[in-house]
Amino acid sequence: MHMEVSGQEQNFQELDLEAITRKISFLDKWREIFSYHRLGINNTTPQNHEGNHVSADEIKDETGITQPKGQGHLPSSSLCSIPKPSIISSKLGGFPISLTMAMKLRQGLFGNTVHVFSCDWKRACFRFHDPLSDLAFALEVGKGGARSIQMAVQGSIIKYLLFIRKRKDGTFCSLCEISKKEQEQALAAALAGILWAAGDAQKATVCLVTEDTYVASTPVYSRDNFTEQLQLFEFLEKEATEKFIYDHLQCFKGEGSHGVILFLYSLIFSRTFERLQKDLDVTTTHLLQPSAGGFLCRQAVLNMILTGRASPNVFNGCEKGKCQEILRGVLTRSDVGYLHWGKDASEDDRLSQVGSMLKTPKLPVWLCNINGNYSVLFCTNRQLLSDWKMERVFDLHFYSGQPLQKKPVHLTVDTHSHHWERDQHEEKHKPGRWFSPVEMAIRTKWRDATISWNGAVPFF
Repeated sequence: MHMEVSGQEQNFQELDLEAITRKISFLDKWREIFSYHRLGINNTTPQNHEGNHVSADEIKDETGITQPKGQGHLPSSSLCSIPKPSIISSKLGGFPISLTMAMKLRQGLFGNTVHVFSCDWKRACFRFHDPLSDLAFALEVGKGGARSIQMAVQGSIIKYLLFIRKRKDGTFCSLCEISKKEQEQALAAALAGILWAAGDAQKATVCLVTEDTYVASTPVYSRDNFTEQLQLFEFLEKEATEKFIYDHLQCFKGEGSHGVILFLYSLIFSRTFERLQKDLDVTTTHLLQPSAGGFLCRQAVLNMILTGRASPNVFNGCEKGKCQEILRGVLTRSDVGYLHWGKDASEDDRLSQVGSMLKTPKLPVWLCNINGNYSVLFCTNRQLLSDWKMERVFDLHFYSGQPLQKKPVHLTVDTHSHHWERDQHEEKHKPGRWFSPVEMAIRTKWRDATISWNGAVPFF
């Protein structure tokens, strides 16, 4: 026995300090993973500063936020095989995230401080299709909860390309002729415009990942290995925000950049936690909801992108709920609108109906939620919603973001066809005329409109 112990001591002496530290770090990593699942750890009952045990059903962090029991997820870094996020120098001039800020961020997103983003969120970024192609203006959109954010930003990109940038024409063909540089300019302008509106046109905040780590794991905060490396950059001018984003666009569009998450973080910090608290109501206390192993955006996130305000509902103004509580809707018209068609949009429930503020935006671009799938409808005629004569017969373009769609669908909408014309049209599709959900979404805005697919096969 003495010989064995001496041999072990000799082996330990041969290990240098770096190797020992590496082994300890490895053990700590597995201890953290096990603690998420409450496995194999007998001494993990949290204690307060006075040494008293805290109930396992209720844990309070240093900010006073109560955490539910068993809400941890296995750290996604151990399961997610994606490139590391693009990092910048820590000396660029921002200020680092603190533990309190990181915990408030998690609380505002998930309703607790231990949930982390799933792999599909970490993979999501803002990457365009090939320039000078039928989808040159369009983002490549993946699966999962980040998709709704990508499509909402897509609406702002189309708005910029058609109606804001300095170009002699705003035709559909012009969308297909943009170069890589024009794609990047459009993305920077769209992201900056959204953040600036969220900051009440006073200040915007951009979050980027740096080379240093500023926040350590705690019993109630689990590291995800990029939130803890954030620096925040504040801007008092929209143009300065756009230039900074353009200069660091790889942090939002590069593979493994976590670009959509960084944009969502920037959106929240631009809005500020104080404004968010005022925006929300009893129907929405945090911005994401769990679904099928991941997280989906609540309406407040989409409304914050569209209007700058995190309104939890889609009706106009404010309404009273069943218990006389105040429910907050959309207060002003936005540049990009919103249409909704699906099983959860009951015609009998006034609270689920999209109000005119979103149905009739300032510009003819709409984010569409069709049976939970997000897409974009747009018209190249800027006057469509400002001159009633333009709404008799007009063209819309539809981009679903689905991989099988190689070019936008061209639709023709007739809002004043006579009933016998409509009946004659429907006779061609007897027996049992089937209306595409896309058509039904359009009819939430233009009731009884006749929609032609111009040779394309109706889908979605």
